[in-house]
Amino acid sequence: MRPRTAAAFTLACCGLSTALAQVPLDDTPDRPEESAPAPEGVEPVIPLNLDDPTFDLWRKVREDLAEGREPGPINIQRFYGGGGWNGIPTFFKLPIALTPMDLVAGEVDVAILGAHTDMGGGYRGAAWGPNALRASPSYTTWGAFSQAHMHTMVNPFEELTIVDYGDAPNDMLSTERTVHAVREMVRDIASVEFPSGERVIPIIVGGDHSLMYPDVAALTDVYGKGNVGVIHFDAHYDASKYVMGHLISHGQPVYRLIDEGHVPGKNFIQVGLRGYYPDAESFEWMREQGFRYHPMAEVERRGWIPVMDDVIREAKEGPEYLFISFDIDAIDPAFMPGTGTPEPGGLTTREAFPLVRRLCAESNVVGFELVELLPYRDPGYTTVLNADRLLRECLVGIAMRKKGLTEEHYLSPLTVDDAQ
Repeated sequence: MRPRTAAAFTLACCGLSTALAQVPLDDTPDRPEESAPAPEGVEPVIPLNLDDPTFDLWRKVREDLAEGREPGPINIQRFYGGGGWNGIPTFFKLPIALTPMDLVAGEVDVAILGAHTDMGGGYRGAAWGPNALRASPSYTTWGAFSQAHMHTMVNPFEELTIVDYGDAPNDMLSTERTVHAVREMVRDIASVEFPSGERVIPIIVGGDHSLMYPDVAALTDVYGKGNVGVIHFDAHYDASKYVMGHLISHGQPVYRLIDEGHVPGKNFIQVGLRGYYPDAESFEWMREQGFRYHPMAEVERRGWIPVMDDVIREAKEGPEYLFISFDIDAIDPAFMPGTGTPEPGGLTTREAFPLVRRLCAESNVVGFELVELLPYRDPGYTTVLNADRLLRECLVGIAMRKKGLTEEHYLSPLTVDDAQ
């Protein structure tokens, strides 16, 4: 088996049971197993070339990442701060970190990671999502000029130590090979534990939604299977069992997580389902597994406020640790057109932003992912701007929790009342 990353600090630290596969996939072998014989009348799968010198080059980490410097985050910006249009593109113009030792030395709270998966669906372009956010056209200032979130008067960039952790490995021709490498990297981030008992929170920017599988599995590697609940924002339920013989795609991560026991169905909450998928049989499967789900049909009938209150209550009733998976197609394409599977009739930004902020403030969020951003489909940077804001809402919520502002739907008195 591939050795795990070693460091001189505290690190805590699969497959579907169907006729399609019988080999567990929880750990990544150094080389793939021999391909199973093809069924009669089916062409055999072409094996990988194990002698290819580039076979593992895509996941090989440079050995000189820390050469000639002390461990810690590296601020690569020339000036103390500026407008959103200037500076070297990193997530929010933040310092970068390259190794787990950098996270430890910098006492980092949140590490944001780009993951460029683009083979999980038939809609190419999500690989460009992370760097589109790094180069976001938002006017919002950064560094010494960064500003507090008006609703709460909390500035996450002052309250938290946040870094851009670079990119996860990506075999651009294989989702299956990529997810194991992503899982290892996310696990390395979440495994960094400080004397206080706090751990670094990974935020993963994708990339297609196949990322949910390695991101959640990495966290259950650290916190234990069954100990991490998932809030899944999506137009689609992404729990397909069969997709043309593949074991992972952007439509399968939920099934794989359930089937491998990482997250029991009772700890899965879905928000924003609509359109044509899942079908009746799939809804019955979700009920059998104990899912809580809140389709847009429920929002239309009951209104957004009671549904939002139920989502937060259910999140608090679940396990101690929470992961948020946000597929941007949960939001209506009027606000998020730049995605591969836009579905009309979704959430508005005014509905989604406070819910994400509240979940991160009022629950113990240990990971967050934002996926399915296709910037080439994004007229006027609308999707990138709103995706940028979703990440900011998450960071504000995490900062609020660190400050102890965990009361139900906290808002600054300055914002909600003019005192006249």
